[in-house]
Amino acid sequence: MARTRILVVDDEPGMLEVCADTLKKLAHAEILLESQSARAAERIAEESPDLLIADICMPGLSGVELLRQARQHDPNVAVLMLTAYPTVETAVESMKLGAADYIAKPFLPEDLLAVVRRLLESKQLREENRLLRRQVERAYAFGEILGKSQVMQKVFESIRRVAETDFDVLIIGETGTGKELVARAIHQRSRRQGASFVPVDCGAIPDELMESEFFGHERGAFTGAQTRSMGLLEFANKGTFFLDEINQLPLRLQSKLLRVLQERKVRRVGGTKEIDLDVRIVAASSQSLAEAVHKQQFRLDLFHRIHVARIDLPSLRDRAEDIPLLVDHFLNRYSSEMEKPPLKLSPEVMEVLANYPWPGNVRELQNVLKRTLALSRRDVIALEDLPDEIVARAGDLPTPKSQGFFYLREGRLAAFEKEYFRNLLTAWNGDVSAAAREAQLPRGTLYRLLKKHELNPADFRGGSSESEAGSDI
Repeated sequence: MARTRILVVDDEPGMLEVCADTLKKLAHAEILLESQSARAAERIAEESPDLLIADICMPGLSGVELLRQARQHDPNVAVLMLTAYPTVETAVESMKLGAADYIAKPFLPEDLLAVVRRLLESKQLREENRLLRRQVERAYAFGEILGKSQVMQKVFESIRRVAETDFDVLIIGETGTGKELVARAIHQRSRRQGASFVPVDCGAIPDELMESEFFGHERGAFTGAQTRSMGLLEFANKGTFFLDEINQLPLRLQSKLLRVLQERKVRRVGGTKEIDLDVRIVAASSQSLAEAVHKQQFRLDLFHRIHVARIDLPSLRDRAEDIPLLVDHFLNRYSSEMEKPPLKLSPEVMEVLANYPWPGNVRELQNVLKRTLALSRRDVIALEDLPDEIVARAGDLPTPKSQGFFYLREGRLAAFEKEYFRNLLTAWNGDVSAAAREAQLPRGTLYRLLKKHELNPADFRGGSSESEAGSDI
């Protein structure tokens, strides 16, 4: 665990001794003592303390001036002022400059210890909040994983088994299948559930910032590093570190991550001290890591290191029987959020949703339903409320090996559609707008259905040019 640096500045040797004896009771604390305020200013710049304890009245630089310089160096440093002559004016000036508190001399050691613990805990909470705000928001984090299909039941069983261990985990699944939800479920069922879950999208952090984001940095480690910063791995200590799209991690970072996983130690950029790390790695990828290894885009040793336990997530089209369950869940959720009464789907809409291939998986289904609810003004959602591309592609299903009921029905429906639209265009001489009104379909949807059945409106217009027809489709 990283040690907390506390710099105590006082021109009285006896006071320095009292503070040192008191503060050594703190676990993982490094106590730095300084009797000269001018030297203390230099040490603040050199050693970046987490907490500064300074006497207000000292020869040379006063405690207030030292506070001002410390704040210029590190705006996040916690400061506790000591004074033998407490006044309202001194307290106000110290607080304006950013002192977290002040304590009057003489004081009881337990009082000093209590104040210091409170200030350090408050600083840690501020640091954690700052790191959490840096995390990428996940649009598909709907709070729970749903699925009654056999393939999803196998996933749930894998989560239960893996959560009981402390192995690193690799999750493979297409974009939008819910890899982060699985990682969170593993964390919440593990012995680490009381610690932090830190998600990182490896494709969302610029390469030049990734190293300092992962490992942290010391002040002055690079241009712009004005203060010492805790890395995400260090922040995840005792918890779970989720690496989404680990296949996008640069090779340079892959080797450093491998060393961290092997030794369970991390060293900040520009630092010399190694910090012990107790963290579980859960990695995820929408691409085959074995293929990335073959293409020399991913390290084989890192692949073996994170491939201790593996969970494969099915695509939504491979568990179509879960679609009604997911639809009900999202409809109820978004109806409540939008303060709308519970809406229903027409049978035709549910059939379209069940037949659409969902290349974006659950995330795409979620977004389609959210958009549909936001735009619909009906009590029952109809086909015209769905995006045109969903309706147009719903019938584009692969041919099954056996010609069962659904396959034969699809063929009959396709034949009916083509004949219907052929007759419709003939009746209206290729006028798509008039045909769409009679069919009660959005014009864009009709265009897509015509393209699906290879029907060109120009073929039904007397004297229309080929170029004009091409612009319609």
